[in-house]
Amino acid sequence: MNKENKILEVKNLTQYFGSPSNPIKAVDGISFHIFEGETLGLVGESGCGKSTTGRSIIGLYNITGGEVIFKGKNVHQIKSKKEQKQLKREIQMIFQDPYASLNPRMTAGEIISEGFDIHGLYKNKAERQEKIISLLEAVGLNREHMTRYPHEFSGGQRQRIGIARALSLDPSFIIADEPISALDVSIQAQVVNLLKDLQKERNLTYLFIAHDLSMVKYISDRIAVMYRGKIMELGDADEIYNNPIHPYTKSLLSAVPLPDPILERKRKRIPYVHEETPDTAKMHEPLPNHFVYGTDEQVNKWVKQAKL
Repeated sequence: MNKENKILEVKNLTQYFGSPSNPIKAVDGISFHIFEGETLGLVGESGCGKSTTGRSIIGLYNITGGEVIFKGKNVHQIKSKKEQKQLKREIQMIFQDPYASLNPRMTAGEIISEGFDIHGLYKNKAERQEKIISLLEAVGLNREHMTRYPHEFSGGQRQRIGIARALSLDPSFIIADEPISALDVSIQAQVVNLLKDLQKERNLTYLFIAHDLSMVKYISDRIAVMYRGKIMELGDADEIYNNPIHPYTKSLLSAVPLPDPILERKRKRIPYVHEETPDTAKMHEPLPNHFVYGTDEQVNKWVKQAKL
């Protein structure tokens, strides 16, 4: 991880849906950055705005406000088609549902190579086939899988095809939108380990979106906790896990199941009671590189409760 170089900066990003008079604030003024080569885990319950954040960054939505700066350029202000194409090669996405995100009428080879046609790459048939095979092998599949259709694969294998497709244009930044939530538990660890190995081999940077905090801690360098369109807490993965400050983070962590049934039986869940955040709320840094959202009074109270 290169802490000198911020590959992505998100500044006051807002994404509203519905009517202007009564908008649904899916993402409500969030800011964060991701360093080159790191994994930022974005966690929170269903409907908190995690996936919308990822889709807004990659440009699948026209953002309501704010800035998304990738390698020094504002993503939503790029007008030249050449630069837009280059950006699309640099930023790729792995989608949540491996069943819905693959075209059932295309073979694995055709799915992986679709980007080649759009960007005019690997026009030589032999070179193209070699590249497809190398991508299949990189994600733990083989050349025989190239001619098979999505329905002939298991869920884990389909997600591997989705990962190969994301890698096909040699991106530097990948948004992984809950890439393991639709998979069996036994397969989840395999896919996460694959993502970690690919990151080392190809110097990739990840935004890893999920609601499983234990898996996010395993893969992430830093974690951002999201709730109702806002980032409530942001810091190093170990720090967030071991010293949570915001009550919502504590509640999320208390819901992570433990593998030991005796400890699990004794453990108490911490319910989170939502309280409206006043306009005076902002990001505080009570500890180095550990940020918490709230008013001055709230954060002081939470820090005392955490006994930091």
